[in-house]
Amino acid sequence: MRNLALGGGLLLLLAESRSEGKSMFAGVPSMRESSPRQYMQLGGRVLLVLMFLTLLHFDAGFFSILQNIVGTALMILVAIGFKTKLAALTLVVWLFAINVYFNAFWTIPVYKPMHDFLKYDFFQTMSVIGGLLLVVALGPGGVSMDEKKKEW
Repeated sequence: MRNLALGGGLLLLLAESRSEGKSMFAGVPSMRESSPRQYMQLGGRVLLVLMFLTLLHFDAGFFSILQNIVGTALMILVAIGFKTKLAALTLVVWLFAINVYFNAFWTIPVYKPMHDFLKYDFFQTMSVIGGLLLVVALGPGGVSMDEKKKEW
């Protein structure tokens, strides 16, 4: 799941690097058509939220249940593109805090194998945070509820 989430961040970056086709008549409104870029952004958002499926724990503790409910709600909001920037920013803060707490590789001696595992997990999670920051900076794209709200 983490590797798919990393691929989602790269897909968002690829979608941003693609240039949109120019209109032949400048300033004249044109029919809104869907471009591959919009679907790449949708795919990137969906792949990014797969990272949070690895954080779901089915324990009976209060904190675990609260974490599952809040995390699932934010995942759904980012995936469907509703209040995407706010939900993605909240996920960035939440994921960063969880990453620093659970993947604290600097507390493990270098000669232990767990040090390398936690270091790998830490930086892979940081790259997913980078993908979520792309969503915060660029928005959800054309295939999202935020974009459809503009048409209503």
